[in-house]
Amino acid sequence: MKITPTKNLFAITLLLSVFLRCLVAIYYGDIVDAPPLLTDQRSYHYLAVGLLDGNGFSFARPWYPFNFPPGTPTAFWSFLYSLFIAAVYAVFGVHPLAARLTQAVLGGTLLPWMVYRLTATLFAESQITNHESRIANRHSSLALLAAASAAIYGYFILYAATLMTETFYIVALLWSLEIGLRVGRCLRQGARVPLSLSLQLGASLGIAALIRQAILPWVPAFFLWLVWQGVGERWNVQTFKRFKALVLAGLVLLGFILPWTYRNYRVYGEFLLLNSNTGYAMYSAQHPMHGTNFQEFAAAPLPEGLSGNEAQMDRALLRQGIQFVLDDPGRYLLLSLSRIRAFFEFWPTPDTTLLHNIGRTGSFGLFLPFMVYGLYLSGKREKRKEKKGVRNESGVSPSLTLPFTSASSLLYLFMVVYTVLHILTWAMVRYRLPVDAVALPFAALAIDDLYHRARKGIQTFERSNV
Repeated sequence: MKITPTKNLFAITLLLSVFLRCLVAIYYGDIVDAPPLLTDQRSYHYLAVGLLDGNGFSFARPWYPFNFPPGTPTAFWSFLYSLFIAAVYAVFGVHPLAARLTQAVLGGTLLPWMVYRLTATLFAESQITNHESRIANRHSSLALLAAASAAIYGYFILYAATLMTETFYIVALLWSLEIGLRVGRCLRQGARVPLSLSLQLGASLGIAALIRQAILPWVPAFFLWLVWQGVGERWNVQTFKRFKALVLAGLVLLGFILPWTYRNYRVYGEFLLLNSNTGYAMYSAQHPMHGTNFQEFAAAPLPEGLSGNEAQMDRALLRQGIQFVLDDPGRYLLLSLSRIRAFFEFWPTPDTTLLHNIGRTGSFGLFLPFMVYGLYLSGKREKRKEKKGVRNESGVSPSLTLPFTSASSLLYLFMVVYTVLHILTWAMVRYRLPVDAVALPFAALAIDDLYHRARKGIQTFERSNV
């Protein structure tokens, strides 16, 4: 499906998006500690400096969280994002502002563009009844509205100007979901999945994993959804042939990860799939220091007697974190419930800078009502289709298909799985941003619906007073 936005309006949207992000980047300036609470920036800055100095992925002094001696190889931080910062420094010199501005331009362009593509594909894939034909005729307008929302979304602006992984991670994730919608359509129709879609699906997930391996627990659910689209009424040889594309996508994903697995084996002498941060995240987030009230910015001290290399410590900490859960499941349940607040927080807090308080409230706090209403409208449309027996995008009556095969269901699934994953492990507001991005198409649907309701009401009022 070729997606061609209204050129002038879309160009203005992208220019506004880049302009706002560059403003914040300039405000943060050429120091790595701005804003002070986002400490991951220092890690990527110093890793990039070490790469340029020929020291590989290591720090020049003991570093969080393991505090190994200077020069010790690390796998804790994103390999790909560290290389990105190093590449910018190689071109412009070691200037955090150069990295901020580069990311502001790239993120300010790519993120709204991927929101546009996801929204356009979502509503083009969704079967629209005659009663909703206006939505079918305006799916490009809905996509433009969603892209504009992404352009002005406060937290997307702020994180695009920081030396952190959020922006590029969200772009790669949105790319994978948009491709997933198109692959799902092919599977439902029993059509051959084009090679380009299989390669893009694997590449998008591979890039996302190299930026943040938090995407990996979602991948099995994603592929199960795709398998479900191709099941049809019965299993047969043709059914299995449909899944060659998924096998290829999985191999491409592994192709992105395995070189770094090999690197880790060379460094540590044992298996470590990608990054060594899973164990510490599980250990620190379930640590008894939290009690039953999760403190998202608190880092648990390493246990006494912990030794070995990063791969060994990662496994030991993961076991300890799981043991915390097994030792007191009641506390873990209450602790997880407290993480709901940490994940969905949109109100100002005293431990956050003024700019980020404004950004938090002016993004999720502003768009949340539209997201909720849009999800309601989307669910209502799906129920209406089933009730009226409207044919789906495969041209088949719902009575002859399996449930959970609408295009929207993939986005529903992601938002639920990703939210639950973080509530059960480690929740912070910035970990919710991918969910925010995926919810923007539904926010656009809500804004569009409210606009036309208001317009219709005004027209009715004007006619009644003629």
